[in-house]
Amino acid sequence: MKYVSLDRFLADGAAALAKGPVAVVFAEDPVEVDTTVRHHLDAGFVQVILLAPEGVTVPAPLEAKIHQVIYDVHAEDALIAAVNRVIEAAPGIWLYYCYNAEYLFYPFCETRNIREMLAFHSEERRDAMLSYVVDLYADDLTQFPNAVSLDHAHLDKSGYYALGRPDAANQNYPKERQLDFFGGLRWRFEEHIPVPRRKIDRIALFRTKPGLVLRPDYTLNDEEYNTYACPWHHNITTAVVSFRTAKALRSNAGSRFDIHNFRWHNSTAFEWHSQQLMDLGLMEPGQWF
Repeated sequence: MKYVSLDRFLADGAAALAKGPVAVVFAEDPVEVDTTVRHHLDAGFVQVILLAPEGVTVPAPLEAKIHQVIYDVHAEDALIAAVNRVIEAAPGIWLYYCYNAEYLFYPFCETRNIREMLAFHSEERRDAMLSYVVDLYADDLTQFPNAVSLDHAHLDKSGYYALGRPDAANQNYPKERQLDFFGGLRWRFEEHIPVPRRKIDRIALFRTKPGLVLRPDYTLNDEEYNTYACPWHHNITTAVVSFRTAKALRSNAGSRFDIHNFRWHNSTAFEWHSQQLMDLGLMEPGQWF
């Protein structure tokens, strides 16, 4: 189903938001839009909503399975605004958001669907889930100038770290069970990344409710939603493997000519398997086995 605007979708397509989990895919360009949509359909999302400018299309078999909404992707904080509109329109559902060329991985996703994982997470009285955005990049920028190749994808196997998240309302003491995470291309090429965009954590999967607001730093206005675990034990975390930073560094004139290769001694081929992400410490199974 196609809609000429987000307003029209929220008016005419409200039935798509009646039951989750729902995935919202925000297409900034045509790169790997079809594989992004297909990946999240295969994960078990009940509905996938594609927000994209005119001219960005998906193959007909996929088009029939999703809701495609024409949307101004170049407006300031366009994704944040759209997600907040969906939160307001659909309280009480599990909602996930990502950009094109980003792929959600969660523990044991090869054999368990997203609904099974969220059922377990809900039983643990958790309404949100921390995601690490793990940068992917092609191994050969001569062959793949935009740094995107699913068959030749690499990631950093080390170089990740966390810092306490200061609480401005409490004399900048660290917030309880909240950390700012860093690493990947945003750490290695930080001179090309604005300071507010350097952290790699994102609350990408959460249960909507009235009054909930997604903020520009990908946290929510309910502080418990921003925690990585409950007070009594570790919880599941997920990873969003993403070509977005690599694409940006290769398309931005300020960095394109300074970067000739993303590979370094800590690069490793991405195996497209959740076990690799857990082995590298980029995803936590918590109590789910």
